[in-house]
Amino acid sequence: MLVAERHQKIIERIEDKKIVRVNELSQLFSVTEETIRRDLEKLEREGYLIRSHGGAVLNERRESHDLPFEQREIIHVKEKRQIAAMAVRFVNQDDTIILDASTTAWYMARILPDMPLTVVTNALKVAAELSSKKKITVICTGGTLLTNSLSFVGPLASEALDQYYVNKAFISCKGMNVERGFTESNEQQALVKRKMLEISDQTFMMLDNSKINVQTFSKLASLEVANFLITNQALPVELEAKIKDHHSGLQMINSSQMNH
Repeated sequence: MLVAERHQKIIERIEDKKIVRVNELSQLFSVTEETIRRDLEKLEREGYLIRSHGGAVLNERRESHDLPFEQREIIHVKEKRQIAAMAVRFVNQDDTIILDASTTAWYMARILPDMPLTVVTNALKVAAELSSKKKITVICTGGTLLTNSLSFVGPLASEALDQYYVNKAFISCKGMNVERGFTESNEQQALVKRKMLEISDQTFMMLDNSKINVQTFSKLASLEVANFLITNQALPVELEAKIKDHHSGLQMINSSQMNH
């Protein structure tokens, strides 16, 4: 197993269990405890966890920071790819769509078929990914580049979005809470995504299960703005009922439904 793969597995494990122990990880990955301690040191520097005696705990405040794209793209990879595959099925020839600067949208860009389509994005990685697809017209907002997320934000990005109307927006965010709605960790990202929601006829919110029932720093929008909620797995029955109470028109889509 490559070091990067081991780090990804450690991140996924601590996000799931909230705590990890050095000796357990050493046995799990068949490496020395010293190797695991070095792994945890690196992941602590990157903001994922806080080391404790004999192990580490999840850094609960990590969402208040915009993690670098290369770190986000190795978290919950399977789930994001599942969501991207479902979302692409809603894109039709000659659509005009928005892809935001999320890693889920990037995974979506990677598998979009090369067909007549217009894509508006504030994501450097999405634009680069689509550049080899000759039939797709790519419009990049410009603006102030955030080096962590490789995305454009600020007044220029918002003003650029004001020039367009699109059929569909495919948006991810850091959390969804029934009462608080959709939230972001970064206020500048929230402002741009809010504008994306305003100029779209239909909104597809894409959230893996780690973001459900999570509230982060900056309010993005209420549940009512979304037409579709795409998740990698079905939500708990009680939570789905609460969401329907708030927004009866929201269509919830997950992999089990799409496979039937």
